[in-house]
Amino acid sequence: MNKLPNTQAFRTGLDLLLADDALRAPLHGRRLALLAHPASVSADLTHGLDAIAQHPELQLCAALGPQHGLRGEKQDNMMESTDYLDPRLGIPVFSLYGEVRRPTPAMLANCDVLLVDLQDLGCRIYTFVTSLLYVLQAAAEAGKAVWLLDRPNPAGRPIEGLSLRPGWESFVGAGPMPMRHGLTLGEMGYWFIQHFGLELEYRVIPLNGWRPEAAPGFGWPQGLRSWINPSPNAPNLSMARAYAGTVMLEGTNLSEGRGTTRPLELFGAPDLDAEALLARMQQLAPDWLAGCRLRPCWFEPTFHKHQGQLCAGLQIHLDDPTYDHARFRPWRLMALAFKALRLLRPDYPLWRDFAYEYEFDKLAIDVINGGPLLRQWVDDAEAEPGDLDQLAAADEAQWQEIGRGLRLYA
Repeated sequence: MNKLPNTQAFRTGLDLLLADDALRAPLHGRRLALLAHPASVSADLTHGLDAIAQHPELQLCAALGPQHGLRGEKQDNMMESTDYLDPRLGIPVFSLYGEVRRPTPAMLANCDVLLVDLQDLGCRIYTFVTSLLYVLQAAAEAGKAVWLLDRPNPAGRPIEGLSLRPGWESFVGAGPMPMRHGLTLGEMGYWFIQHFGLELEYRVIPLNGWRPEAAPGFGWPQGLRSWINPSPNAPNLSMARAYAGTVMLEGTNLSEGRGTTRPLELFGAPDLDAEALLARMQQLAPDWLAGCRLRPCWFEPTFHKHQGQLCAGLQIHLDDPTYDHARFRPWRLMALAFKALRLLRPDYPLWRDFAYEYEFDKLAIDVINGGPLLRQWVDDAEAEPGDLDQLAAADEAQWQEIGRGLRLYA
């Protein structure tokens, strides 16, 4: 795979497919299904479902929706969608987050090519990554093609976190990659095909003009495209930058800010001493707090954890000139918050015990991290920040080497 030049104006894979006759030519006469969500829009903000359905050269026969639904209507996690018939287009819309997570043979029977157009957040746990794997596997089994209409990774190229351990695969852990993977979904598709030995027609319609190392977006084409929530609690670029760390809060009894206007950018609880927590974090590993600013705050969730209760917490600020993309490490930041809280209050009921993404026999925090290592480090009073750093650094270096061979963009 050759790196692609970044000399043209920014355009997504969907934009290029709609505009380029030569790109569309191999699709003539082939029946198409589209996997999409609310952020699957063209440059003029037309949803891809409508743009493709209206295109005279493209034959759209079905659509598929991932977690939260094709239109993004499901607010919380683990809220399932059903199949339905689109009232305007008259085509079936199949749910990949309902009775099944993988496309069934019946879903694929009336299509030849699956178009995948999903805005990712650059994090292993974001379920659109796993949905891509399941689509590739189902397509390989059914003899169907997959075309990936690529979109930017808003978290950019940095890699961070422990890699998923064998036996810990789940709907939030498709394979042995670190929490923050640094790839686009198009690039990730190539890794899935290599790693799992899949055989199918796979084509990426690449981005034009994506510069993941360029300020101020560092992955997101800031000023060139509107942000549209790919899922209901992904409201802005700051959330996308923090998500590889703050998503771990879903496995704790701390609020991740659901039920507020800044979900997954802040955290807290009614019984938290935010100032003391921040002071202990600064004492333990000040370099793990680099690249951002942390502000003690108060908030009252209108739904979800601690609903209607006043919570003390910290907000992670990533949208001012102090933001340092290369130094900000959200996974370590949140790990440090857990460690500081455990040292301040050893008996604090930190870990939330519930069936996370339908994993009934494992702690949610372990499912999220692809193994128990982070939780064990937090709960070990003798463990130092350097111990976790050493474990993660080895995984990060290994994935960095893998990623070099997958990158389509400089």
